Amino acid sequence: MQPPKPESRTHIQTKNLSVYYKNTLALNNISVEIPDRAITAIIGPSGCGKSTLLRSFNRMIDTFDETTVRGSVLVDGEDIFSSKVDVTRIRKKMGLLSQRPSPLPMSIFENVAYGPKIHGMRNRQQLEVLVQKNLQIAGLWDEVKDRLNESAASLSIGQQQRLCLARGLAVEPEIILADEPTSALDPISTRHIEGKLHELKDRYTIVIVTHLLRQARRLADYVVFMYLGELIECGPAAQVFEHPKEQRTQDHIKGVIS
Repeated sequence: MQPPKPESRTHIQTKNLSVYYKNTLALNNISVEIPDRAITAIIGPSGCGKSTLLRSFNRMIDTFDETTVRGSVLVDGEDIFSSKVDVTRIRKKMGLLSQRPSPLPMSIFENVAYGPKIHGMRNRQQLEVLVQKNLQIAGLWDEVKDRLNESAASLSIGQQQRLCLARGLAVEPEIILADEPTSALDPISTRHIEGKLHELKDRYTIVIVTHLLRQARRLADYVVFMYLGELIECGPAAQVFEHPKEQRTQDHIKGVIS
């Protein structure tokens, strides 16, 4: 299947991407384009390759033993699996939200300042401005401004996820990758995160893996449907949800396969 081209500029593109974990085929010949400054939702049943596809975008699959990658992943036209690529530079382009919040074992302030410090920022005043700015973007500043020196572990799990969002934004990425970012959150915290992602899409390319079709319907501009490691269908969200072309897509949306 030749996937349709997104209407806006392509920011991430895979070409004939296959990924093996040891001898297990996790992704099979995936070619897809992810549009810039929009929310793309990767949907599909559990174990279909959604998270593997997401991890290929920032080369986090490198952290798994005995992984083989064939094909290419292009970010801004650059093949990020080329031997000449600086992986740290590629990952700096991307903020990551995991299924469960993963604050660093340090203060709220230092969590947000951590990335900029790694990349050379040392001026305290600049760091303070940057920390406040990104906590405000993440919708957390008013809740923590008087306790910045407290441990990040003192925050609720929903606050921790917004802190992780602020930490990811602090390195000034171009792309936000979110792997089921609300799966561990309560409904109120889920609405906070969804609202922030919706606000941020005008400035960032956002890719979210979600097993919740309702969430994908609320958020997505573009949808990628995966099944058993294969790309079944992709396109504008309204088209995929309201007029799916493939029977397996129809079955998933109806809850026949999950």
